[in-house]
Amino acid sequence: MTSYLTTGAFLAFCALAWNATAVAARDDQSKTEYYTAKVKPIFDANCARCHSGVNHRGGLNIDTREALLKGGHTGPAVVPGDPAKSLLVTLIRHEGPADDPKNMPPNKDMLSDSDIQTVEMWIKAGAAMPPAPVQ
Repeated sequence: MTSYLTTGAFLAFCALAWNATAVAARDDQSKTEYYTAKVKPIFDANCARCHSGVNHRGGLNIDTREALLKGGHTGPAVVPGDPAKSLLVTLIRHEGPADDPKNMPPNKDMLSDSDIQTVEMWIKAGAAMPPAPVQ
């Protein structure tokens, strides 16, 4: 009986530790899980219609890290480690140049402060994304 309790307690501990690790990875901006759980839903809701799949308005594709680093017609969208130098952040903050602001998303309200902060923290931590699928 004691071995069953010990085994059960060990399995319960392992399950809790695994769950805590998964939650920690989702909350660690330097992990790909953070992008998948927190950033990608923001992009899907606000950016994908124009900048994902076959749509690359302005030459920008947000589907891979490489594409974000390459950017669109106006240059790189993301500078890993430096949100202040990332065009993506400037545009989602609606702080583009007065003569051609390119506010993103266009013709919509600005993203919430929380969503902007999520994107900024992700970029500051290195803008990790899952590897691009092999084609």
